[in-house]
Amino acid sequence: MTPGSHRARAGGRYPPGDSYPPSRGRRRARRPDNARRQRNWAPHLPRRRWSRLLASAIIVALIPISVSVGHALTIPGGGTFSERMAEWARDHYLGAVVTFGEWLTYQAPKIGGKPSFALTGPSVAAARHTGPSRGKTALADPPPATLTSMAGRPLPGEGHWRVLGTVGGQPAIWGTYLRPSKVYSSYVSGIVTMNQSLLRFQLRPGAEDPGPGNWRAADYIPPGSRRGLLATFNSGFKIASSGGGFYLNGATSGTLTTGVASEVYYSDGHIAIGVWGQTVRMTPDVVGVRQNLQLIVSRGRVPSSVDYNVEGSWGATLGGGYYVWRSGIGVTSDGRVIFVYGPALDVRELAELLQHAGAVTAMELDINPDWMSFEYYLHDESANPRPVNLLPDQMQPADRYYSPNSRDFTVVYAK
Repeated sequence: MTPGSHRARAGGRYPPGDSYPPSRGRRRARRPDNARRQRNWAPHLPRRRWSRLLASAIIVALIPISVSVGHALTIPGGGTFSERMAEWARDHYLGAVVTFGEWLTYQAPKIGGKPSFALTGPSVAAARHTGPSRGKTALADPPPATLTSMAGRPLPGEGHWRVLGTVGGQPAIWGTYLRPSKVYSSYVSGIVTMNQSLLRFQLRPGAEDPGPGNWRAADYIPPGSRRGLLATFNSGFKIASSGGGFYLNGATSGTLTTGVASEVYYSDGHIAIGVWGQTVRMTPDVVGVRQNLQLIVSRGRVPSSVDYNVEGSWGATLGGGYYVWRSGIGVTSDGRVIFVYGPALDVRELAELLQHAGAVTAMELDINPDWMSFEYYLHDESANPRPVNLLPDQMQPADRYYSPNSRDFTVVYAK
């Protein structure tokens, strides 16, 4: 034994019973697997006080954000995950981020082509009655004159009115399809004309906008209140962005503002469209007011203002495009209500569609596909009439107002 090997044995460098030095062909003993696992997976906790404080601050800051986002995602009403997140972001000063994201994903309307669905839709059966003079059968409310296509040569059914709702067997609501553009000829708008002498209109609040309040009206159409239900349609912008306010049954959200286009609901069930403080104003028989921007048809004419500052004056659109889903409402010289909505519309085309259908006064309602809808209801022996979308390509389902809705809307009943 050499002196070195003696010192090695005495110092305990090598395990007892092993050769000195260990054989190169043998491996050293491994640590137990559980010890190595504990070493690799042990949590790496902040070792400095400032790191712990920073982590705590981030957690505390995220709690209210998480609660707010959770509320936005679970509040009653329609909307996909992305739609609700976009709404939440706009309400929390992140509108520029949302607009930029929409700009990146925006797709301009397709030029040319034909519609994806036939423009000849089903008609609700309407009874006929004996005419007062000649004894021939005649409708109490005959169909309006056929509308000429704004896209050139009409397609089958285009511009021809069909009955969407009846009262006492007489037509009360007529609807048709029309293409508003020669350039974007594959896009179709829905147009409705409603006889106010047979109908009553009601404004309803939304669960989120205007939100909880003493509205004395439900944010949906509950069972038991669907008898005589004939139609529903969307309302205007979010109230904070409408330039005006919302009033219903004595309660107000926002401020009713002089000079703003207003849809006014009266106790006898009829509505009027006008400029608040000028052609319409608060009276004892007013039960509801929905304000939104400025008139887009005034005294039968389309003002030049519809062509200027489209996003700033007429609403932020998806991707910053002028041609998006839009809706509007107007009245004719004889008091009929006109509702128009559809895709790939700029403000002027929306106004011209309303004017083309006979509106002498009209205003824009909401924009973008998530909020557009017009439904008519088919009645049978049940207490729940079946809702039908006027435009088959609208995003919202036909029964959207049979459950709480996030935005305010209008309900149309038979008188």
